[in-house]
Amino acid sequence: MQVSVENTSALERRMTIAVPAERVESEVNKRLQQTARRAKVAGFRPGKVPMSVIRQRYEDAARQEAFGDLVQASFYEAVVEQKLNPAGAPAVEPKSFEKGGDLEFVAIFEVFPEFTVAGFESIAVERLSAEVTDADLDNMLEVLRKQNVRFEVADRAAQNEDQLNIDFVGKVDGEAFAGGSAQGTQLVLGSGRMIPGFEEGLVGAKAGEERVLNLTFPEDYQNLDLAGKTAEFTVTVNSVSEPKLPELTEEFFAQFGIKETGIDGFRAEVRKNMERELRQAIKTKVKNQVMDGLVAANPIEVPKALLENEVNRLRVQAVQQFGGNIKPEQLPAELFEEQAKRRVVLGLIVAEVVKQNELQPDEARVREMIQEMASAYQEPEQVVAWYYKNDQQLNEVRSVVLEEQVVDTVLQKATVTDKSVSYEEAIKPVQAPAAD
Repeated sequence: MQVSVENTSALERRMTIAVPAERVESEVNKRLQQTARRAKVAGFRPGKVPMSVIRQRYEDAARQEAFGDLVQASFYEAVVEQKLNPAGAPAVEPKSFEKGGDLEFVAIFEVFPEFTVAGFESIAVERLSAEVTDADLDNMLEVLRKQNVRFEVADRAAQNEDQLNIDFVGKVDGEAFAGGSAQGTQLVLGSGRMIPGFEEGLVGAKAGEERVLNLTFPEDYQNLDLAGKTAEFTVTVNSVSEPKLPELTEEFFAQFGIKETGIDGFRAEVRKNMERELRQAIKTKVKNQVMDGLVAANPIEVPKALLENEVNRLRVQAVQQFGGNIKPEQLPAELFEEQAKRRVVLGLIVAEVVKQNELQPDEARVREMIQEMASAYQEPEQVVAWYYKNDQQLNEVRSVVLEEQVVDTVLQKATVTDKSVSYEEAIKPVQAPAAD
């Protein structure tokens, strides 16, 4: 077999492969012999059909089948021989496949980039430290109470945080517009659910009152037909209800699966959950800084095949998350290209760090992570056992641990600054930079 390789770009390879005629005919004859054993031809007993008849009837099909198998097999042999690492399936261009002659074809494909991860010393990481104070715990209890608020009808004017039952009709230039009207809808004032000015315009309203609100849709409103336009909303207030926070009672604790331990037991459980969230938030922020640093220090070209695969994966995830009747392929690829490229680049870099440092998942850390996740459940032992009985889930945890070990490897050489902050600051998500 003859193989020649041409580098057509940094990652693209054009490989010409010639398979000797003897091997081609051998593969064709092998298929014809297999066909002869099972072919049913009128006038002949099964297995007794002359080879000349078999060849006349089935040779074209056998030759096409042999072509497909030979292309696949010889391509694999060639990339092994040439020590190439394809990043996707090749595009095949047949050059010659005449009867009695060599099979010659061209395979065009991309290879994985070859690089060495460097620049650990240039990465700067700010590592936060915080603790859960009694004040943080008290604030969290108030959050939990507000999340379980109930509303009772009040005979007074509406205030912020009240829930109103309203009917409304919206018009632009005197014409009602789609989605601009509703009846019997519940609205909590101050929730920011409606466009600016709508909720503020109902403060002070009483049950049975009608108000007319003249408002302007934001310039960046999602419905472009309404963006920047002035609308008139006629709103009827059916009822005003005031919020009533639940008391910290056994009944309230039971909603969170905590029974018969009283307020002290409930506070202890909430604190434990907050501390778990805090550890994860700090770990995630450190990891994100390390990954950003690795990407900045190691610019690499991404194979188009890997980028396409990741874009398609993100399309499917978007459809699964948001639903609707849209098909994944209908979503524009450019919506996902930036995120897909970062994922692919990070995947390649992390894999190379693992390879360069001969890292293996630390099984003690794997068990520790599973136990940490399981501690959030009422029967943690059962959760741990479930992970160790499911290879797919267990391997996903191993992958996460291996990424943490990559982070640890980088931190050994990176510039790390420790900073003490409040609980709230530590768990606050990092804001994405504003677009220009």
